[in-house]
Amino acid sequence: MKRDVRLRGWVEAVAAAVSASLFVLTLAWPAWIEALFGIDPDQHSGALEWAIVALSVCTTILLSLLVRGEWRRAHAPRTE
Repeated sequence: MKRDVRLRGWVEAVAAAVSASLFVLTLAWPAWIEALFGIDPDQHSGALEWAIVALSVCTTILLSLLVRGEWRRAHAPRTE
């Protein structure tokens, strides 16, 4: 019998998906911050966008590894 994935695993999976979406959004449309909020915090240098890309890709990788571990834990055969 397989154990279910805990709530923690689902939260990590959703957070990984949001982080990956932010990564893709920032790569595809770097000016989304300026368009959405109407401010330019880095004065068109692109530093903020690259920081968001770097942070979101690292977050996506970390959360994906955590989700993988949770998935394996939930689907491992029981040893009793």
